[in-house]
Amino acid sequence: MGSVRSRKGQLFFDFRFQGNRCREQTLLDDTPKNRSKLETFMDQIDREIKQGTFQYEKYFPDSRNLDRISEKPAVKQKVRASAAVDSPLFKDFAEEWYLENEISWKISYQETIRGILDKHLTPHFGEREVSCITKGDILKFRSSLAKVQNGKKSGLSPDRINHIMTPLRMILNDTAERFHFSTPWVGIKSLKVPKTDVNPFTLEDVKLFLSKVRVDFRDYYITRFFTAMRTGEIDGLLWKYVDFERRQILIRETLVQGRIETPKTAGSIRTIQMSNQVYDALKRQGEVTGHLGSFVFCNRNGTMLSHNNITKRIWYPTLKYLGLKRRRPYQTRHTMATLWLAAGENPEWIARQMGHTSTEMLFTVYSRFVPNLTRRDGSAFENLLASRIGGSHA
Repeated sequence: MGSVRSRKGQLFFDFRFQGNRCREQTLLDDTPKNRSKLETFMDQIDREIKQGTFQYEKYFPDSRNLDRISEKPAVKQKVRASAAVDSPLFKDFAEEWYLENEISWKISYQETIRGILDKHLTPHFGEREVSCITKGDILKFRSSLAKVQNGKKSGLSPDRINHIMTPLRMILNDTAERFHFSTPWVGIKSLKVPKTDVNPFTLEDVKLFLSKVRVDFRDYYITRFFTAMRTGEIDGLLWKYVDFERRQILIRETLVQGRIETPKTAGSIRTIQMSNQVYDALKRQGEVTGHLGSFVFCNRNGTMLSHNNITKRIWYPTLKYLGLKRRRPYQTRHTMATLWLAAGENPEWIARQMGHTSTEMLFTVYSRFVPNLTRRDGSAFENLLASRIGGSHA
């Protein structure tokens, strides 16, 4: 559907015809009366376009668009003839869709979608009319992503491909709804993503790491290990969210691509209870950085730490020195989950501490580590039977 828009205080028509985006400027000022008048004309133009009776020169006899429309390539005419409805080019509607939705997205997500459009979707589908894109086209495009060179790896991961396909699905479905044609996105399921490798530390490993890590980062890693905070949450932790009186850490903001933003999900907004180790660590940290600025963990200038720099200079070298298996720093979060479960803490309490909305992930991801940590791999039930019924009989 077309619309009446304003440019420099004057109204103009903005609509699509034969796969072309057409803008026709008027000399009318942007007033409610003039806008209402032009919207009536726009509705009439939309009806005639749908009925196939619209004559461009009748409404805009002096338009520069007349030549462009009349000189349409023969190949494009053939494609158009096979389409059931008139629809915009993918590149045009994708831009419109982005502008309509960006206000509801976080800045980091805006940048993600912008990158997907510019790098993948628009180069591949940009010159195609959306109604001409078929299910086969979609599947071929997805297969091509598995062959994209990604650094040293050949082909994007299933998880990355799924993230690229998500805005494509949204754009196709939105266009189909607006222009009244059947979406080609039918029966296309997301690729299966391998389960995340969970490789937590043992309590002995944690103790060893904390005893040998560089002293000026010891309290940082104590807090990481014993709160299950995500990387962005601890790196973006502000002093105003540390409540020593109640022994609580309030997760209200997180660090995303160098910016402080609200957490991704509502469940991530939570309150973490400090253990004695974390309480003491943050008290010591306050003596070091409390006067430098708002960040709990920061450099000598009071600005946020560089996670990649810390990982390369502190985390991996310490693991290597101690002969511990190389792991991502995120494994500190998995470690705390397994230790809480091993200690017999209430699973619902653990889920709240971690920012999960249910206990499902705890039992799905971490349960296999608990028996080895607690030594309760069926022996508890055997002990119950022995104490109540007696020893086993041959």
